[in-house]
Amino acid sequence: MINKPFRLPQRLLTIVALTVAIAISGCQKTPDANEAQTDTGTQDSTQNSSQPSDTQLSQTTSTTNPAEQQAPLTILALGDSLTEGLGVDNNANYPAQLQTRLQELGYKDIKVINSGLSGETSTGLVNRLDWVLQTKPDVTILTIGANDAIRGIDVATVEANIRTAVKRLQDNDSVVILGGMQIYDNLGSDYVKSFAAIYPRVAKDMNVTLIPFFLDGVGGDPKLNQADAIHPTKEGYTLIVNNNILPILQPELKKINPSNVTNMPTETAQ
Repeated sequence: MINKPFRLPQRLLTIVALTVAIAISGCQKTPDANEAQTDTGTQDSTQNSSQPSDTQLSQTTSTTNPAEQQAPLTILALGDSLTEGLGVDNNANYPAQLQTRLQELGYKDIKVINSGLSGETSTGLVNRLDWVLQTKPDVTILTIGANDAIRGIDVATVEANIRTAVKRLQDNDSVVILGGMQIYDNLGSDYVKSFAAIYPRVAKDMNVTLIPFFLDGVGGDPKLNQADAIHPTKEGYTLIVNNNILPILQPELKKINPSNVTNMPTETAQ
């Protein structure tokens, strides 16, 4: 007996074919709008980069609005042991107290860098300017010369070094505040007068803001100085910050970036 091949009726074959076709088409989901955007996101973003969405515009505005964006400011405290804070704790020197006080007064994103070096002379300071300028200071409080006077270094040399330092700082877009210095009379009145005259002369010639006497109200007071009668105590530095530095510094900060301050104080705490 010969087996005949089994054949499905033509109608049944048609039904099976239609069923398979429907099943296949059901598995192929039609992409919705979101999926289409995902698939073409790279191409669309390239083609429409000049037409940002409302969300992108909103984000851009919020991050670039000068009233909202607080740019950080760097203050470089540059000088000798009077800046370093010889003999007091790290949080008691004037740069540390200045940063704390500025933050209390409402200044945002401000950093005070202590670049004081005990025993530093004006010549030594000039020699390390390349190093300290890496901090890219917006403002530099320059207080130097006391060690030169103690050594009896020629006044002309001290002044030339200070001028060099000021010029280098200004060339690097740093606003310079010069701390004036005075010395004891035991070096002779001529030297004392000539030395004190350096600072206002440099400030005038080089358009620099001057702190007339950095140690005003503190120098020579045994209660505000350490046993060496030269270096301030913590309390002495507090007075220097509040009475001598802040009244000079605050107007300069306002010129640089008014939006960096939430509440500009009208007077400093005593």
